[in-house]
Amino acid sequence: MRRLLALLGAALLLAVAACTTGPSLEDRGQVTAQPGDSRHLTIGSAGFTESDLLARMYALLLEHAGYRTKVISVTNREIYEPALEGGQIDVVPEYAATFADWLGAKAHGPGAPAAGSPDLDATMSALRSLAGPRGLKVLDPGRAVDQNAFAVTEEFARAHRLRTLGDLGRSGIPVRLAAGDECVQRPYCAPGLEKTYGIRISGVDPKGVGTTQAKQAVQSGQDQMVLTTTTDATLDDFGLVLLEDDKKLQNADYIVPVVNRARAGGPRVTKALDKLNSVLTTEDLARLNEQVDNWRRLPEDVARNYLQSKGLLPK
Repeated sequence: MRRLLALLGAALLLAVAACTTGPSLEDRGQVTAQPGDSRHLTIGSAGFTESDLLARMYALLLEHAGYRTKVISVTNREIYEPALEGGQIDVVPEYAATFADWLGAKAHGPGAPAAGSPDLDATMSALRSLAGPRGLKVLDPGRAVDQNAFAVTEEFARAHRLRTLGDLGRSGIPVRLAAGDECVQRPYCAPGLEKTYGIRISGVDPKGVGTTQAKQAVQSGQDQMVLTTTTDATLDDFGLVLLEDDKKLQNADYIVPVVNRARAGGPRVTKALDKLNSVLTTEDLARLNEQVDNWRRLPEDVARNYLQSKGLLPK
């Protein structure tokens, strides 16, 4: 049923977006109108656990600030981003570098230079310059970041005294990497590990990014390292630990709320959502993901309990 509702919501948003008219991007220029403050706000989720949790936390914080909210799940950025521009969605959780790259490609074509980078300030500046002409406002990032990350077994790390990717490069140990098949070409993956860290990649085992099969391959010793993410909640289950990205190979994918400026660009929305920035960490987000994915708790319950535990909602 949940999947059906998501598909119906996506179809509706696509139909509405197709009927929406307005100035072309070339004619919009700088947005100068006063930001809006609609009392009824729609929060979009990208349909996976972490996005659902963030959307639920945004909704609860906004309700506590006096807004009426609803959360809809739209799994395709090609649909929900135009809906955000058009005001059918008012708020979405996004990832700074990834969204900057996506908007850059949308504005300048798929061959456009990357807008995101490992530098958070530069990434946020690029993201805001791309979002502003589209009527979008990017709020401040918090402490939580969901980046690509690399993990090895605790035993492997202990045996070779590894704490960082730099340590692994200096060790000279060849490693077989469990990752997506695109890893052999992506600059953040095998080529970046070799160029930035001097890590000897003996091969890429195409088992996917952070999949159970990929982590099992490392756990069994078939591979020595796995590509996953910083908010992976299951590493302990496989006896894996992350190696620190000490030379900042990965882009600054900090979590940022993005809002439709005409409907949710006012200071009250910003103040409500900024409260999450001071408390939510990468480690917190991994634990929240675990409660939904492993313990089968509802995202709204997990979100509410977390906000109450941090004093952001009354118990």
